[in-house]
Amino acid sequence: MAGICEGRVAVITGAGRGIGREHALMLAGQGARIVVNDLGGSMDGTGQGEGPAHDVVAEIEAMGGQAVANGDDVSDFEGAERLIGQAIDTFGGLDILVNNAGILRDRMLTNMSEAEWDAVIKVHLKGTFGPTRHAAAYWRERAKAGEANDARVINTSSASGIYGNVGQTNYGAAKAGIAAFTIIASQELGRYGVTVNAIAPAALTRMTEGLGMGQATEELKEQMSPRWIAPIVTWLASPESSAVTGRVFDVSGRALSVAEGWHIGPSVDPSDDPAELGPLVAELMEKARPNADMSGRDATR
Repeated sequence: MAGICEGRVAVITGAGRGIGREHALMLAGQGARIVVNDLGGSMDGTGQGEGPAHDVVAEIEAMGGQAVANGDDVSDFEGAERLIGQAIDTFGGLDILVNNAGILRDRMLTNMSEAEWDAVIKVHLKGTFGPTRHAAAYWRERAKAGEANDARVINTSSASGIYGNVGQTNYGAAKAGIAAFTIIASQELGRYGVTVNAIAPAALTRMTEGLGMGQATEELKEQMSPRWIAPIVTWLASPESSAVTGRVFDVSGRALSVAEGWHIGPSVDPSDDPAELGPLVAELMEKARPNADMSGRDATR
């Protein structure tokens, strides 16, 4: 029986390990042809190597699938262009872009260096923009030529970005930016037959092993396995998801949820006198829901 992504062409960034590897294997298992992108660097973004991407390609080929490796830096605009071009040149088109590449350089704000801020913002935020920008240009030109697209962009946000997490102002800011990017890009690219969604995954990978997950129980380790993330990405990559766009999905082995973005809360009549605002703000705070905790739920409940 054909898979739900049979014949589709996918680019997956950061696909040499962890969550990205699971995406690549499952999409290939569902019939997609894959460009496995991975710079092969360390968790903090330093260094590079061809091994991880080629290893995943070998796994896909052993399954009977089709894949090629790519070692471009997706945070480099020209590298991102080469990546998208490789998919088109190798497989004759592009249907799916999964922006998954990322690094961590966690630090409390008072100690964070400029380099730690810049590196994380560049890989996550620019590394999402670049491939999407070049893929979108390809799909727009096809649409202008009268060709139909049924294309997908799937970005990777995080609970740290949409709910907040101490020690991750750089990472959280980038991931919040990706969530906003997802919503706006979905509004812009729908006219070309492209949906844009995001996931906010929770999984035990080399990026999270330093966050205390190494002491987790076997049950929790299973719930936090990266294998739980790939199914929703694979479904979003398929033709079945054409009616879903501009959404962020929380996903782990515990639950699949849709995150609800910012909504305007309680309101009062404004005042142009700052001395009068104290009681007004107090009224708003009394009525407003508190911010969510890292689980996405009301922290006071």
